[in-house]
Amino acid sequence: MAAAAAAGEMVRGFAPATRVAAARSATAAPPQPRRAVAARVLRTSASEKVAADLPVVGNNGSLSALSKSEVAADATSQAAGVNTRRKTKIVCTIGPSTNTREMIWKLAETGMNVARMNMSHGDHQSHKKVIDLVKEYNAENTDGNTIAIMLDTKGPEVRSGDVPEPIMLVEGQEFNFTITRGVSTIDTVSVNYDDFISDVESGDILLVDGGMMSLAVKSKTTDTVKCVVVDGGELKSRRHLNVRGKSATLPSITEKDWEDIKFGVENGVDFYAVSFVKDANVIHELKDYLKSANADIHVIPKIESADSIPNLQSIIAASDGAMVARGDLGAELPVEEVPLLQEEIIRTCRSMQKPVIVATNMLESMIDHPTPTRAEVSDIAIAVREAADAIMLSGETAHGKYPLKAVKVMHTVALRTESSLYDPTKAPSLVARPQALLNDDFCKSQLSKMFGSHATMMANTLQTPIIVFTRVGSMAVLLSHYRPSSTIYAFTNEVRVKQRLALYQGVVPILMEFSDDAEETFSRAITSLLDAKYMSEGDYVTLVQSGSQSIWREESTHHIQVRKVQG
Repeated sequence: MAAAAAAGEMVRGFAPATRVAAARSATAAPPQPRRAVAARVLRTSASEKVAADLPVVGNNGSLSALSKSEVAADATSQAAGVNTRRKTKIVCTIGPSTNTREMIWKLAETGMNVARMNMSHGDHQSHKKVIDLVKEYNAENTDGNTIAIMLDTKGPEVRSGDVPEPIMLVEGQEFNFTITRGVSTIDTVSVNYDDFISDVESGDILLVDGGMMSLAVKSKTTDTVKCVVVDGGELKSRRHLNVRGKSATLPSITEKDWEDIKFGVENGVDFYAVSFVKDANVIHELKDYLKSANADIHVIPKIESADSIPNLQSIIAASDGAMVARGDLGAELPVEEVPLLQEEIIRTCRSMQKPVIVATNMLESMIDHPTPTRAEVSDIAIAVREAADAIMLSGETAHGKYPLKAVKVMHTVALRTESSLYDPTKAPSLVARPQALLNDDFCKSQLSKMFGSHATMMANTLQTPIIVFTRVGSMAVLLSHYRPSSTIYAFTNEVRVKQRLALYQGVVPILMEFSDDAEETFSRAITSLLDAKYMSEGDYVTLVQSGSQSIWREESTHHIQVRKVQG
């Protein structure tokens, strides 16, 4: 088959498209230089056409091959700035330190991608104020700096009762917990959970505040658990209690959680982070409710209980992602298991193309100090290297003294770590290699996977950003899964899709109305990126037209193009 390519007209914002496909016969045109391989088009129609050279469409519609020196020069000049945008997203918990308009704007400008509301604290009025402020910010900023909204349920927490003043626990001291409400003496305090007596046994280890203090259970009566202090400290009001290796038999979604979930539906949040999920039934129950309420909200289970680990695969399969909630996970399971479980949860989410958040204690010292510990810096770098989509700040931004500095540290450490990951001379790429499709039925999803993989390799080779147009977000999510070395600019005409994509690694979601004319839409997209200074005139971009829904293209036709940006 002779080499073939379609000529196109010059459009505003883009130089004409460059396309390439595989050679099929000895009569094909001579191969172009390896660095000049610029695009590929696959047509799966009754009369399949495959072309085999690297043409460039000139202003007059004529074809000419890119020279090696031209491509190399352009790629070198563009490479310097292609990896300067952070890909790992940052989740910030909003609290008393950051719940003002000024602070939310500053957090967004410093690096926040997701605003988290912890429903264990505050009330609906204070949380609605935060939601309204984030929505106001998103309405005013249309250049891709989208802030998603996450509502984190309180869950079935077991806590100690109120104490008039802190009780000092000393190693070897006898101390009791009772299910009788309102008790607070020098050696006994209440707990808020009536089945506490049934859940613990002699020999169990009780952890207070995730292990800041610990007590060994010696015996129990019908209403009291008698303990001996192992590791002492100050017991304050409403401290979180765990039993090492066990989960409470409380339901994962409490009555309070359902009220908070309804509040989230009414106010259009983007994500629920569901606490203490033990099995997939909890996720199915919540999703059924959201479907009945016609609410397009994604569900992120927090993996933080001992019972969730055996059900990890089914929980994540039923969900829209996962959060590695290391605080309670490290309280219910041996701490040495947490790094291994973190890696496993990330790997499981990656295999299912679902976003994963690493949370808890990432910059804990910066609640009170302006600089992090070196171990905390390494912790952030490890999460980034393990390919987490997002990393989270809790108390650091909710009630810490240095919320903006904490975000800045997280941003700079993540960006520096990413720069080493995407340098092929220093470290292997995170990009998933193309997988053999022969073992699966060849279908639309497999075709999209193939195009996502090849688009990633093409963008990495040419060091270009990727532009994708999406109505449901599937292609942008798929490209994020393959972890290209440059940014994915995902244009969508759906607000909910734009908000959700803010959580995915490497994706910059931009809301834009689509025209019936493809070239007009391409041109407007490039103009918006130029105006936002995301790229410069003369840069190359990789344009992907594929995915679960066809936009402008025929159902049987998928495109990967490389275009040169014109002002």
